[in-house]
Amino acid sequence: MYAPDIPQMHVIDHSKGQPAEAESRNVLVESARIARGKITDLAKLSTKDHDAIIFPGGFGAAKNLSTFAVDGKDCKVNGEVERVLKEFHKAGKPIGLCCISPVLAAKVLSGAEVTVGHEEEEGGKWPYAGTAVAIKALGGKHCVKEVTEAHVDVNNKMVTTPAFMCETELHHIFDGIGAMVKGVLKLTGK
Repeated sequence: MYAPDIPQMHVIDHSKGQPAEAESRNVLVESARIARGKITDLAKLSTKDHDAIIFPGGFGAAKNLSTFAVDGKDCKVNGEVERVLKEFHKAGKPIGLCCISPVLAAKVLSGAEVTVGHEEEEGGKWPYAGTAVAIKALGGKHCVKEVTEAHVDVNNKMVTTPAFMCETELHHIFDGIGAMVKGVLKLTGK
């Protein structure tokens, strides 16, 4: 597993739902803590050593792997994340992205077909539906999918799923992420 060796945008005190002003953390160190395992600096990732790559989503992708949480369609993508996406794409190796992380591909890989679920909030079921508009503004194509589904962009060897972009039961999110992983594995041809 890999993570960029950069400071986090901010630290959230999840018991209060607010930034912890006096605290700072490093993305690589925090990733190692959460994963309870060896995490390597993303700068050391070599495409030749891997068959595919999967980017998790969540606010970390929108705040640390990019500036999407603050800048929306005018966001910047972390340089190492951009390098990795472009190198895997150029090598024709599969890329998986879930939750908010498909915006990374939409920003970096022109014409990428991705999903973050639905394009309307539907009474709060899809609270981040506006992200689909941003994906289009970034040059991507948004494909409407249910939370249990994954979209496969065969031309770009990319598989995406909405995950937590939908307010639903966890087992539905699990099913969608499972579909994404299966899709990525199928595209490896192994």
